Amino acid sequence: MATSVLSRHLSESGALIESHWRELNSRRRFYTWLGLALLALALFASLRFANDTNAGKFIDRLPHLFDFAGDLMPRDAMEVIRAMFDLPSPYDDGSFKYNYPDGRLYLTDSLYVPEYVHKILETVNIAIFSTVIGAFFGFILCFLAARNLMPNPWIRGAVRRLMEILRAFPEVVIAGFFLAILSLGPIPAIAAVSIHTIGALGKLFFEVVENADMKPEEGLRAVGASWIERVWFGIVPQVLPNFTSYFLLRLEINVRASTIIGAVGGGGIGELLRLSIGQNHQAKTLAIVILLFATICAVDQFSAWLRRRLVGDQAFQLAQ
Repeated sequence: MATSVLSRHLSESGALIESHWRELNSRRRFYTWLGLALLALALFASLRFANDTNAGKFIDRLPHLFDFAGDLMPRDAMEVIRAMFDLPSPYDDGSFKYNYPDGRLYLTDSLYVPEYVHKILETVNIAIFSTVIGAFFGFILCFLAARNLMPNPWIRGAVRRLMEILRAFPEVVIAGFFLAILSLGPIPAIAAVSIHTIGALGKLFFEVVENADMKPEEGLRAVGASWIERVWFGIVPQVLPNFTSYFLLRLEINVRASTIIGAVGGGGIGELLRLSIGQNHQAKTLAIVILLFATICAVDQFSAWLRRRLVGDQAFQLAQ
């Protein structure tokens, strides 16, 4: 008798659980489709707005995007090698004009890669210098923004609001202000990327600090250590590997940001890329894209290797 009652009770409980699971599943499916519908509606409205504000030419000119990508493709593989290493083109007529074999556009004047190596190095230098500046000030501010190290809510709140302001605007917007003041060149790019990096790394850093083990800090406090001594000897050794990992990750991001800022006058390879696209230099554009892609891949791989060595394989895999 007891066994049958228990079996019936378990059966009823199982049915209730299954019914509740189906209800949650249907609700989740409903919200998923609703979110996708709202996303599609927002995308459609954005395209209509872009088309209306561009005199109806946005949608009409979308096919030209694929035409431009097709024009970047060389006639043969040797054309890329000729364009990158200053070899004479078979389509060159001896002038600086363009030939149009088979209705395709090919660059007659060639590109010499070493001419652009220093521009890529300039872009990487902008990213490295800006990341160092941002990490330095973010390192200082993060301890003032951490709840477990700064009990004063006024100081903590002011520092957090400052970092929010610094990272509120994209690098290219900040660069626009500095370009108007400091003229063209890498200095406005360094200032823009550094300001955004301070806010971004400062937030990541103080979140790491708030998750640190406070027992070393409490021990130092018990023996009369000052606030700076407690931070330097009790907290910094714990968080430094994660700080280094975030520094290297931000360096990868800043290489790409420096390229974008270069396209608006901030120096580096981005400026040459913009000029080559604007002047319809397909061979130059393709060669610069290849060099830029190789540089970013090299920076990413080196950064990943160094982060793995610093924080360990297991922590690196968890971070991925």
